[in-house]
Amino acid sequence: MQLAIAVHSSLNKELEDKIRKFFENLKCNPTILVGGYWGGMKVVVDEAVKKKLKVVVILPEEREDVELPPDVIRINSGCEYRCRSVILVRSADLLVSLGGEVGTTIEIFMAYAMGKRALVLTDTGFSTDKLKTAFPEYLDNRKVMKVEYYSSPEDLAKEVCKPITQIKMNFG
Repeated sequence: MQLAIAVHSSLNKELEDKIRKFFENLKCNPTILVGGYWGGMKVVVDEAVKKKLKVVVILPEEREDVELPPDVIRINSGCEYRCRSVILVRSADLLVSLGGEVGTTIEIFMAYAMGKRALVLTDTGFSTDKLKTAFPEYLDNRKVMKVEYYSSPEDLAKEVCKPITQIKMNFG
């Protein structure tokens, strides 16, 4: 399974703790896909590497100079941030949001539009928390796939390891 993790590009202690709890409770071995190596994404990569998970970092053109840990796979996308997000989400079997702002929100919407599961951590203090109120189940009237919300990083990690139900959607 290829798991895209969307998370904010800045970091605070609360977010760092939630990321660590997520990985402590992740009992399967997905390949982790992220869009950078700074802020929350750096903690995701470092925690995944500690668990000896395969990690792929898809870098935006503006940050292709970042140094990555030795065993991490680097993809220099040649794309700006949003374009990089298309590659990230399209390459994943499912997407987990650990909290973020517009970039993370875009990635959640992309996953939905592509018929991929989107699992969203709430109570993070970031704008993605508002999605549960605005879109309690579906992101639009097509009802492609329910967006799943979790207040606990532990419960979210357990859900990630359950079998995937994929919906193939061919619309824009």
